Amino acid sequence: MARGGQGLARVAVVVRAGAAPLWWCGVLAAGVGVLPPGITGRRIGVMAGAALFVVAAAVVALARRGRYTALARTAVRAGKHDVLQDRGVTVRNWRRGHRWWLLLALVAALGSAFAVPAAGGLLLAGCGTGLRLKAAWLGRLERAGDALLWVRVDWLAADGGRPVGKAVGSYRSTGIAAGDAAPGGARRRTAALV
Repeated sequence: MARGGQGLARVAVVVRAGAAPLWWCGVLAAGVGVLPPGITGRRIGVMAGAALFVVAAAVVALARRGRYTALARTAVRAGKHDVLQDRGVTVRNWRRGHRWWLLLALVAALGSAFAVPAAGGLLLAGCGTGLRLKAAWLGRLERAGDALLWVRVDWLAADGGRPVGKAVGSYRSTGIAAGDAAPGGARRRTAALV
């Protein structure tokens, strides 16, 4: 890295990285989980799963918003020697770091179907939806401040996650056109004008 520069990862991309894997693991587990009748029966299992989906999505979407807002408010401008990490690298690091947790969650959701059909899968899908909602909220925060939020890569956890963990002292900010991800962490639809 250049003199005094830091590797920076987009906060919204880190948050959004887990949304798709959790959603698809949840959909798969719920789909397979409907097959066994389970102890409670399919109807009760699906109703319980729907409730868990809504609760998980709300809890994940709203968790630690105050910390995100406080770090965003005190963000300092990124330096010219800071290196902006590509969206694909950030997503790949998160998914590699969490692959065993995702597999364990999928197995647990499938196993729970023998007691409460589809509920575990819908819980996982709700967590994925909550992460997507949180990333969208971060996108609105970035648009309102007209700045993208970045976190130092060495402050993230070893698994590539926790953008508001104890190690994170502050965020960095750049212009809205920096990097290859749009506000909220999604891929840019068109090339950004620089």
